[in-house]
This record gives sequence, C-alpha cells and structure tokens, in this order.
Amino acid sequence: MFINFLIAAVFAGTPLLFGTLGEILNEKSGHLNLGVEGMMAMGACAGFMAGFLSDSLIIAIIAAFLAGLFGALIYAVLTITFLANQNVTGLTLSIFGVGLSNFVGEYMLTNSHTTSLKLPAQITAQLSNINITGLSEIPVIGSLFFQYNPFVYLGIVIAIICGYYLNHTKIGLNLRAVGENPGAADATGIKVTKLKYINVLVGGGICGIGGAYCSMIINGGVWMSNSVNGLGWISVALVIFAVWSPIKAIFGSFIFGAFNVLKYYIPKTYFTIPNAFYDMLPFIITALVLVVTSIRKSKENSQPASCGVNYFREER
Repeated sequence: MFINFLIAAVFAGTPLLFGTLGEILNEKSGHLNLGVEGMMAMGACAGFMAGFLSDSLIIAIIAAFLAGLFGALIYAVLTITFLANQNVTGLTLSIFGVGLSNFVGEYMLTNSHTTSLKLPAQITAQLSNINITGLSEIPVIGSLFFQYNPFVYLGIVIAIICGYYLNHTKIGLNLRAVGENPGAADATGIKVTKLKYINVLVGGGICGIGGAYCSMIINGGVWMSNSVNGLGWISVALVIFAVWSPIKAIFGSFIFGAFNVLKYYIPKTYFTIPNAFYDMLPFIITALVLVVTSIRKSKENSQPASCGVNYFREER
C-alpha cells in the first residue's frame, strides 16, 4: 500500500512540477508572476481541446505550451515593456486565464451537442503509462520509476534541463545576474530585456503543459471547468520550498503531491477526519512554508534580489 501511495504522489505532484519550473524561470529573471494559475488554466483548455480535435498527444502538448506562452506574453508586455505592477498583473492574469478557459470549454461543450467532452480512445491510449521492457518488470523499483505516463517523464526531463541551464550555461548565469541586479547586468552588456522576455515566455509555456496534465490526466480525459483547481497557487509557494532549484522542485512537487492524495490512503478508524481537512492540507502546508521561510532568511537560498521590481533602464 505504501508503494501505491508513493506512485500516486508522483502522479499528483506532476502538474505542480510544471508550474514550479515555470515560475522559477520567471523569478530568476526578476519577475514574481502570480499568474501561474491562469497560465495553467489556459494550457489545460488548449491542451484538452487540441487533443480532442486532433487525436495527437504531441499536438496537445504543443498547444498547451503555446497557450501558456500567450498568457505569459500578456504579462511580459505589461510588466517588462510598460512597467506595470507585477503583483497586480499576475493576479489579473490568473483571473483572466481561468475565466477564458472556462468560457472556451463551455462554448465547445455547447456546440458539441453532447452532455460531456471526452478525449478519443486514440489519445487516451497515448496517455497511458509507459512500460519500459525489462525495467518495468523489476519488483518495486519497476513500478516506482518505470511505469508512468509521458507527462511525468517530460516534467523530470524539463527540470533537469532547467537545472543545467541555470547553473552550467553562460545564458543561464547571465539570467541569474539579471535577476539579482539588472542594472549591473545591463552595464556589462547583457541583453536584459531580451533575457527577461525569453524566460518569462518559456516559463509560461511550461506552466501551460502542467495545466494540460490537469485536464487530460487528473480529470480522466473528461473536460471539467476549473480543472487546475488551485494547483497554480501551490506552485508559487513551491518555488520557495524548492529554494529556486529546478532539481529540488522535483522532490518538492512530489511531497506536496503526497499531501494531495493522503486522504485516499489514511486507514479508516473510529475517529474519522473529514475529507475537507485533507483537501485543505496542501494549502495549510503552503502557508506554513511561507511563514517559515520568511522567518529563516538565508542569503544563499533566497529570492533573486530584483524579483518583483520592474527594471527601467534610464534609472540605472
């Protein structure tokens, strides 16, 4: 039963991983983007509808990425070019993204003349768990590491790439310099605005893929409104929990995924805890993480110095 719990935690934590990775790229560029929920919602809608119409998982993932990127583009233009308040813009993006997703989903459902939108069998088969010959049959290890759907492996690969990019490439190190002090980075010849745009957009696209996971996997291939259901907000807090490290985000997302599925694995006793308590548990843990990290400030594991502050070149 414990092995099944760990496997379920991985499945539940995967959308959080995508949202966290996208937000890490945003914050490393100096932008606190609170619109993760909205970008994930837009990706959820675009990914599901693209899969519904095309029967192709690859097209669905690309559509989800582009939808998240579109949401991030709105945010980038407002905050990077027009220097709008990052917090207000992010919150607005969340409301806009969720509303747009629900509107498009309702429109598609109304015009389909059916009671529900369900992914075709062809794409459902592509979403099934991958069995790696020889490795999947290994007792315990096989089921723990080699029997997941494509989204899980894609999320881990993206996390590894992001970790290498931020820590071992010239562009990644330049991005970190921009996040710490964009004025100093600009003075050394780094293209600050270009780097900000690229990473905010790519981060938004990654968030969009996480949204597609929610609508296509968590909801069982049936379209539902509000499919992201607050996971974007948890992802924002997970960035702090993972201390802005893509690799640590893998473990952090799976830990929070465990809290999401805990209610299904707690033995029933004479004293039964209402399911509502388990539903709010991830958000309680999120609040505690924010409180603890605000008390225990560490320069090494802290938010990029310029995060949340717009950069105006003429002021440097």
